[in-house]
Amino acid sequence: MFKLLKSKAILLVVAGVLSVGTAAAQEKEKDLSKSQAVERAKQVEKGRVLRVDQTSRNYRVKMLKKSGRVVSVDVDKRSGRVKDSQKGSSEH
Repeated sequence: MFKLLKSKAILLVVAGVLSVGTAAAQEKEKDLSKSQAVERAKQVEKGRVLRVDQTSRNYRVKMLKKSGRVVSVDVDKRSGRVKDSQKGSSEH
C-alpha cells in the first residue's frame, strides 16, 4: 500500500514538473501584442500612431511625425526586433 502511494506521489511530482516546463515553453513562443509593438516602434520613431497592421510575421506601425511625414515601422512579432523603416511623405 505504501509503495502504491509513493508511486502515485512521484507520478504527480513528475507531471507537475512537466506541465511547468511546457507552460514556460509556450510563454517563450508567444508573439508580441499590438501594444508592445507600438511601444517598440515609439522607441525608434517619435510620432502619433495612425494604425497598426499585422501579417503572419510582423506588425507594421504607421506613425505621423510632427513634420507631417508618415513613417511605417515594422516590428517582428516573435523577437520584437524593429526592422527597416519604410518612410513615406505627405509633402506636396
